[in-house]
Amino acid sequence: MPGYYKKASALPISVTQRAVLEELVRRHTSQQHHVKRASIILHSSAGRSITEVTEQVRVHSCDEKTGIQAKERAKPTRPMKPGWVEYQEFEYKRQGTCCMIGNFEVATGQVIAPTLSGTRTEEDFKMHIQQTCAQDPKGAWIFVVDQLNTHKSEALVRWVAHVCDIQDDLGEKGKSGILKSMQTRADFLTDEAHRVRFVYIPKHASWLNQIECWFSILVRRLLKRGSFTSVQDLQKSLLHFIDFFNKTMAKPFKWTYTGRPLNL
Repeated sequence: MPGYYKKASALPISVTQRAVLEELVRRHTSQQHHVKRASIILHSSAGRSITEVTEQVRVHSCDEKTGIQAKERAKPTRPMKPGWVEYQEFEYKRQGTCCMIGNFEVATGQVIAPTLSGTRTEEDFKMHIQQTCAQDPKGAWIFVVDQLNTHKSEALVRWVAHVCDIQDDLGEKGKSGILKSMQTRADFLTDEAHRVRFVYIPKHASWLNQIECWFSILVRRLLKRGSFTSVQDLQKSLLHFIDFFNKTMAKPFKWTYTGRPLNL
């Protein structure tokens, strides 16, 4: 798959927003272990703040891409040749849709353990996190996610309590304890003492989640000009692209925006 992609640029973020993301790595640097300079680049108005993540903690940006359409072109695409650009048929037939839950590993730039299904329920997300953590059952994991309610679900709280061997009474959803509300569940899921925990990006700041940059690459490199005969064909193409990306293109994103105000 020849070509290239442009890296996304970051916008200035507030001190509060920066603090939320720096919390990812605040307690996970160690002089006793080799530090892999995955470099999450966080920009304040001053323009720079670089933090480091140890190899012992796996930081993943995670989100869903819903409604991916399996579009089958009415006629084959005519390839590019000398003097002629590529011609793509504009008519297509919809063959169905699927949802992908993806993980962008901040340290390596690879897409790890994607989930392809027809739905994105709280059970789907819990199963996705479960299968991701199964790659390193005893390791420490941090997932950067947005504020979607399925990212603060009862099922997720119960699973995290199980894998972290937490015996406390979780209460009852909507009534008491940890499960009472989305806020109490989020407080539990962000607890720094847990081996598996979550960091929630501020509302209206989805660009801070690096998986969104990768979704843009996916659309431009595969989906925008693709033709898929079925949902199964679409899913197979998605997995092949992820494998290709991980082998040939994957590298950590390094945002280069300095925080300089735009002059309009």
